[in-house]
Amino acid sequence: MTVRVLNNLWLVVVVAVACVMCSCGRHVEVVGEALGTFVQIKCYADVSEDEIVKMVRRVDTEAKASMSIFNPESLLSRINRNETDTLDEHILRNVELAGRFTQLSHGAYDITIKPLTDAWGFGRERRNSAPNVDSILQFVGCDMIAVEGNRIVKADDRVQLDLNSIAKGYVVDLVAAELEAMGIEDYMVNIGGEVRTKGVNAKGNLWTIGIETPYDGNMAQDSLEKIITLSNEAVATSGNYRRFYLTEEGAKVAHTIDPVTGYSVVSELLSVTVVAPTCAEADAAATMFMAMGSTEATLALAKECERDYGWRYYFIYADGEGYRVECSEAFY
Repeated sequence: MTVRVLNNLWLVVVVAVACVMCSCGRHVEVVGEALGTFVQIKCYADVSEDEIVKMVRRVDTEAKASMSIFNPESLLSRINRNETDTLDEHILRNVELAGRFTQLSHGAYDITIKPLTDAWGFGRERRNSAPNVDSILQFVGCDMIAVEGNRIVKADDRVQLDLNSIAKGYVVDLVAAELEAMGIEDYMVNIGGEVRTKGVNAKGNLWTIGIETPYDGNMAQDSLEKIITLSNEAVATSGNYRRFYLTEEGAKVAHTIDPVTGYSVVSELLSVTVVAPTCAEADAAATMFMAMGSTEATLALAKECERDYGWRYYFIYADGEGYRVECSEAFY
């Protein structure tokens, strides 16, 4: 996922009917839209709406200048062009966290995948109708990068990083941290479907989040498969039912690319939702499981991560003309 979600963001502030709850201030909803996705913040705030808007814009500016592959002047874009090898704190944190998911998945999750996503038409570059996958794979792989202090060292100058699978969740966490620094204890931050929560909603209940039914073209929560409740947790969903295209032969090419084979991952596993302590973790984990596909190893790893890290999972599989679900017991 990319931090472009907040690019040039103009926020419309909707102040709900004043609601007092344990002296937590007014119930405020902040709604915005940018580059085809949405931003929504619900909270109880003693601060002004303008302060929240300014905070989001500041986070936007900083994140966009750092991690966006869609901004040619970002630090990450300059690193990818080998104009610098210096990492800022945002890229450094994401590269380090991404390495954890690469290890967990034995290489199925890999942030050096940018040349492949570009070749298949899911990055800044135009789609190549017949990418030479074998030639690209020569410079894809996290074993081709190393971090030394605040510098990145590449084994090949053609290695390029794509933080889309983790950066949006990370930005959600940044916004949540800023809200807490303002003294806000009850909130939900939703950026393009990646969500982090704390406390309770306007009715004093846990926050409710919908998991979409993963049919091709479900763009606006037209159908929900499951409603879950959260507090003090984050959730992210990855699926291949939105970002995909069909070849002239009618084959589906989805945006999840296998960094080992170099080809799109299209399997019976249609959607992965992960609940974790941070949105960066949930974002990366959901992508990781999707990249691993519909295998016994994927489900086994999800169960292992639930045991070791407390992540909860909700997998939706194609099953004939319907769906089959494998999930944590807490979701039954």
